[in-house]
Amino acid sequence: MSRIPRIVILGAGYGGVVTAIRLQKHLNYNEADVTLVNKHEYHYITTHLHMPAAGTDKPENARIDISKLIDEFKIDFVKSTVAQIRPQDKKVILEDSTLSYDYLVIALGGEPETFGIPGLKEHALSIRSLNSVRYIREHIEFQFAKFKQEPQRKDYLTFVVGGAGFTGIEFLGELADRLPKLCREFDVDPALVQIINVEAAPSALPGFDQELVDYATTALKAKGVVFRLATAIKECTEDGVILANGEIIKAGTVVWTGGVRGNRLLEDAGFETMRGRAVVDSYLRTKEYDHVYVLGDCSIVLNEQGKPYPPTAQISIQQAEVCAHNLIATIRNSSLKEFSFHNRGTVASLGKGDAVGIVGTHKIKGYKAAMMKKAIDVRYLYIIGGIPLVIRKGL
Repeated sequence: MSRIPRIVILGAGYGGVVTAIRLQKHLNYNEADVTLVNKHEYHYITTHLHMPAAGTDKPENARIDISKLIDEFKIDFVKSTVAQIRPQDKKVILEDSTLSYDYLVIALGGEPETFGIPGLKEHALSIRSLNSVRYIREHIEFQFAKFKQEPQRKDYLTFVVGGAGFTGIEFLGELADRLPKLCREFDVDPALVQIINVEAAPSALPGFDQELVDYATTALKAKGVVFRLATAIKECTEDGVILANGEIIKAGTVVWTGGVRGNRLLEDAGFETMRGRAVVDSYLRTKEYDHVYVLGDCSIVLNEQGKPYPPTAQISIQQAEVCAHNLIATIRNSSLKEFSFHNRGTVASLGKGDAVGIVGTHKIKGYKAAMMKKAIDVRYLYIIGGIPLVIRKGL
């Protein structure tokens, strides 16, 4: 290859941003032409979105301008939406241009998984972007305003959250903290407000230790959350949800947190996928092309039992570190590194000052867990932006 290799990174989520930052740190100026493509001019911290969605934090606190993270002399940033990936031609079709590449990193993030439930896509809200959480926050406040105009419509004050996984539980904690304040602001009797969590599995927080699950559900019940476990949503309508047992819950707000699938662009490109997630080898490359890497929600990495790891920020960051190493190693003709996930722990917040988690072999809960959650967030800010970003966003 006479010219310098072209690396194109699609998506500026955890996987894309960390890959770009690692490349700009370790590549020399003349070693590669790196382009980062994202539809927004900012990177957002997905693990924070449940807070602005409920209205307990500002959306801006989850936003970081990409220009503050990358070195424009080493990384070209293109603000655009990906329309098509054509791996057979080594091209990416954007909405307004075309990019050619020698190496491609696909880190486009996932899409809400509706499992084919009728009406979810049309009538339920989902926590997936800064714009979506702004809408959810304003929608929630609007329900209180509508109730004051139509006090007979108690369904305006009923909030259904579908899914009791990580995102669902964290959002429930923030929502339960926020609604009493809205009751005071709009002069509404708190007894009229209902928060109902519907989960098809028999337990909340699947994969968590039962002691921590019990602590989390007890804490949320004390805040007024009603759990409907082992209960599936059969249909979502304009007026609420219909459960599998035929029960109808009328609700002004339905927020769906029940799952994430990969990106449909991978299916359309012809990669081998499962629910939109590409099957990758031990070096994070697709089975079809050894110059295409896939990270985060778009990839499937199997554990020792042959089951996929759940898509999390932690695994995306670790994948990005290995991906960047392997891109540099390929350019320099040195050895590639196999990806091996190291679980450093998981912490789920339950609202202000409360959380549950596992760090190493230690179970933590309450204020200690909430502080650990804060420490994890600060560590990520340090990884992508150093001490200046920590001071600006994390303290």
